[in-house]
Amino acid sequence: MIRVSGLGLRFAGFCLEDVSFRVAPGEFFALMGPTGSGKTLILESVAGLVAHETGSIRVAGQDVGNLPPELRKVSLVYQDHALFPHLTVLENVTYGQRYHGVGAEDGRREALALLERLGLSKLVSRRPAHLSGGEKQRVSLARALACRPDVVLLDEPLSSLDPQFRDDLRGELKSLHRQSGLTFLMVTHDFVDALTLADRAAVIRAGRLEQVGPIGEVFRQPASSFVAAFVGMRNIFPLGPEGECRLGVETVFRVPGSVSGGNVALRPEDVFVSREGAFPPGWISLPGRLTAVRHEGFSWFAEVACGEARFTAALERQFLADGSPSPGSPVRLGFAPESLHVIPREDERRVAASHS
Repeated sequence: MIRVSGLGLRFAGFCLEDVSFRVAPGEFFALMGPTGSGKTLILESVAGLVAHETGSIRVAGQDVGNLPPELRKVSLVYQDHALFPHLTVLENVTYGQRYHGVGAEDGRREALALLERLGLSKLVSRRPAHLSGGEKQRVSLARALACRPDVVLLDEPLSSLDPQFRDDLRGELKSLHRQSGLTFLMVTHDFVDALTLADRAAVIRAGRLEQVGPIGEVFRQPASSFVAAFVGMRNIFPLGPEGECRLGVETVFRVPGSVSGGNVALRPEDVFVSREGAFPPGWISLPGRLTAVRHEGFSWFAEVACGEARFTAALERQFLADGSPSPGSPVRLGFAPESLHVIPREDERRVAASHS
């Protein structure tokens, strides 16, 4: 449905370089990256709001590079809603239909149905100033869908919402995607949004794509150390000769089947902390010292020193229920060898990518 090939542009001291990816019909695709990496520029290029200098953009098989936004059959939902403050909810939703060939009577009927579906039927006469953040985002989404697009573009659609509203709107987006069959392209830096909604994803860094693939592959098998760190794979260590990972003079483990050089990465939820060190047969077990226990939302994490390295491990409730250990306490870390992911050296990764 969307095919971006060799996209490049320069904009205010920033440049996109050779960006290429595709989004299949009916797919939910997430474009992830840190602030300033170029995510929104790509979205606006697909929408026709920013002109690209090199490469091409095709939507439903048609090259849309020279088409105005209203002829591209795409709708864009911004994180700040971008609603007209002087129009009512219904007027905001129906406003763009005239530019997309939707008749007034049919458009009003479809808009009311969308508002009903999104739980906004009692707010049709309100103006944006009297709506909550979640209600504004729903109106913005209804407005995008009311124009009968082939593609819906979402720019950080949930970032401005409170956690409760985010969970609700995630569910509604997932339901809308499943029931409508539309193609969704979402820009986000939130892991939960991407994992909950997306089928596939791409990670961008400073205007260049680092990895494109199924969402599980991006999170479990990152192609670079940057991607690994970005998707929360906090344990990243250098590999030595013959796949040896040396964390200190006496703290060494070997990565099965690995090659020399590069890095090995491990997700925090794949690292287990134990006072007794009772792990399944075949697991790698390392002695360590607890340096800190902290919480992020409803999750708890341990920071453990192993030799000269520091591990981050997601703690199980049972570990905390047995009495919170104090910093400095001796513990053992354990993890399954198959949970380790080897990241090749950057030069090797580039050679492999050039032949793919």
